[in-house]
Amino acid sequence: MTQGPLPFFVYGTLLPGEHNHDRFLRGRTRDERPAVLPGALLYEGPGYPYATDGHGTVTGSLVTAAPDAYPELLRLLDGLEEYIGPDHPRNLYERVVRTVLPRADGPPPPGPVRAWVYLAATAVARSLRTGGTVVPGGDWLTRRPPPAPRTP
Repeated sequence: MTQGPLPFFVYGTLLPGEHNHDRFLRGRTRDERPAVLPGALLYEGPGYPYATDGHGTVTGSLVTAAPDAYPELLRLLDGLEEYIGPDHPRNLYERVVRTVLPRADGPPPPGPVRAWVYLAATAVARSLRTGGTVVPGGDWLTRRPPPAPRTP
């Protein structure tokens, strides 16, 4: 298993503008850039999405933790994603290493990057494949209208 201070690929409620971005990422990142995860499908979940291995592309962000915040961010994201350990039967997600690509509409691309990605755990993925709803285009932010502007 690959370990170390890898960046994270986020694709749901941790994206900028979504409800977990500020709660978990603000002040803990060095860089956030648009990216895609090839070889994956995105499914609707109960207020948050699940990605699985598949024949598609998932849109998200590549998040690099601030060096001094990496251990804390890893712990916080493992907790949020209900990741207990590799192949643990109570995992909601598995934290795995995948190759992520920068998006063409982002800053100059650094090329393919190995990153942590939280994919649906085995039992969840099996259920999604048999009865889940795929998010068209693999982009969580386009599944519904954008939120209304906040009143100051």
